[in-house]
Amino acid sequence: MTEARRIVARVHATHGLENYRVEIEAGRHRLTADEPAARGGADAGAAPYELLLSGLAACTAITLRMYAERKGWDLKGVDVDTRLFREGEQAHIERTLSLQGQLAAEQKSRLLEVAEKTPVTLTLKSGIEIRTALR
Repeated sequence: MTEARRIVARVHATHGLENYRVEIEAGRHRLTADEPAARGGADAGAAPYELLLSGLAACTAITLRMYAERKGWDLKGVDVDTRLFREGEQAHIERTLSLQGQLAAEQKSRLLEVAEKTPVTLTLKSGIEIRTALR
């Protein structure tokens, strides 16, 4: 039996007349995306690739925090630095974690393993299919 199709997230983006500025509704939250001035935008918000990396970084930090809480580990904070690199048609993301708190080497190693299995990590690694329609 397969899982029923369900919406995991929904975002609506609207582009007006201001260069590349896009207003985003993510649930009940509002964000602005834009391109930097060097690319013709007004730098009024994060660029699209920055938003993509933001999702990965946030999911990583949240998942590690949840995991450590369930285990009762002394994880005081998580910093996640993500960078997207492109060489021709190839791209890769480098993610660096900084963990604060009194953690044993085994705990840090386990958190590194967990980071490789966060929901957004797995989605990105799967090479997700995108289906586009015109309304």
